[in-house]
Amino acid sequence: MALRHAVLAALLDEELSGYQLAKAFDLGVANFWHARPQQLYAELAKLEQAGLVAGREVVQEGRPNKRLFRVTDEGLAELERFAAASAKPSFVRDDLLVKVQAADHVDTATLVARLGERAAYAQTRIELFTALLENMRGSLSEQEFLRKADRVGPYLTCSRGLAFERGNREWCERTIAVLLERAGG
Repeated sequence: MALRHAVLAALLDEELSGYQLAKAFDLGVANFWHARPQQLYAELAKLEQAGLVAGREVVQEGRPNKRLFRVTDEGLAELERFAAASAKPSFVRDDLLVKVQAADHVDTATLVARLGERAAYAQTRIELFTALLENMRGSLSEQEFLRKADRVGPYLTCSRGLAFERGNREWCERTIAVLLERAGG
């Protein structure tokens, strides 16, 4: 997947400025794609030049003008082509796993501290994803929402982010317990 597809997918619901796109990435898209704001601005320019998004200038009083972007028909066709292609398997590349791989040769207390930090981060993300999912559902049960909602894609990707972070937290907690038991503590 290229950043272009993640940006196109993020722009499906509404026109967004570069700033709003960066916020959308932080809240929703970040659970499956990371990009810095500078990368997003550069990608928007490329997508506009390629005709996959269209930008329009919005005049604001007392503030600088802003550009809003929306997906074009060509952008939707690009997403169709992308969706039709086989998905490559994902892989994990995580410095914490390298540290745990070396667990038998590094300071246990330091490693436990790093695992605790990651578990706390995962818990924060769990709370964020839970709140986002509840907000998307409104008063509907999950089953009703998935049956009746106009769009379920953002909900399903957020749900995957929740499962991912729950798995991270559980693995960190288990790894901490193993390391502490082995250290006699």
